[in-house]
Amino acid sequence: MIEKTYATPKGDIHYWISEKITNKQYTLVFLPGLTADHRLFDKQIEYFEGKENVFVWDAPGHAASWPFVMDFSLMDKAKWLDEILETEGIKQPVIIGQSMGGYVGQAYAEQFPEKLKGFVSIDSAPLQRRYVTSAEIWMLKRMEPVYYYYPWKSLLKSGTKGVATSEYGRKLMLDMMMEYDGDQGRYAKLSGHGFRILAEAMEKNLPYEIKCPALLICGDHDRAGSCIRYNKAWHKNTGIPLEWIKGAGHNSNTDEPEKINKLIENYLLQI
Repeated sequence: MIEKTYATPKGDIHYWISEKITNKQYTLVFLPGLTADHRLFDKQIEYFEGKENVFVWDAPGHAASWPFVMDFSLMDKAKWLDEILETEGIKQPVIIGQSMGGYVGQAYAEQFPEKLKGFVSIDSAPLQRRYVTSAEIWMLKRMEPVYYYYPWKSLLKSGTKGVATSEYGRKLMLDMMMEYDGDQGRYAKLSGHGFRILAEAMEKNLPYEIKCPALLICGDHDRAGSCIRYNKAWHKNTGIPLEWIKGAGHNSNTDEPEKINKLIENYLLQI
């Protein structure tokens, strides 16, 4: 894997990619969740590197992709992703998005449906407006002060134990959160902005239809919002296969990496 940067009008995006893209039909595009960075997928990169073309980024404003002007939309993130993929000659991405990364994947599917080869949602949820309540939309738009005034040590504790059940998963999340240690204002702004653009994307009431082969994955101990409820409804309404990961939390790919890797590997055989 080699690190590269892509310049946007708002700032530079850092990403990591296979040193040499082969002639395979697709590339695995790993998109981490809100406040997480490329390290979230370390176990997946370790497993798939050398077998498949792989890509992972620090999303705009996250970790190495800072400084960044935080006035962009979810659609902007998807457009920048497409520009990076085009620059790298990646024509058929298989987007594997965890939480917010799954929402970025759906925004990508809305704008570039003909380009998307596959979509795997890990502890994410549907972007369609009909799945969320007005109260949830209202709250999503007002999260920045919550993260700003919440005691940092308590936030570190809840932020790590709340998203993972395994020792590895919790330690990794702590390491990623410590990227913002000493600058809680940046962490609050990053979180608040992420939730706000998510709400705004939902309010657009676009189809956000997944037209390629897809797979939903969710930890059965996921306590992030209403993720379990959302995934049940998503599966029921679309028929997209749903795999529950026993004992895993919101970051199920860090709690049960071997299971997730096998699910992705088996999925790739079907696209």
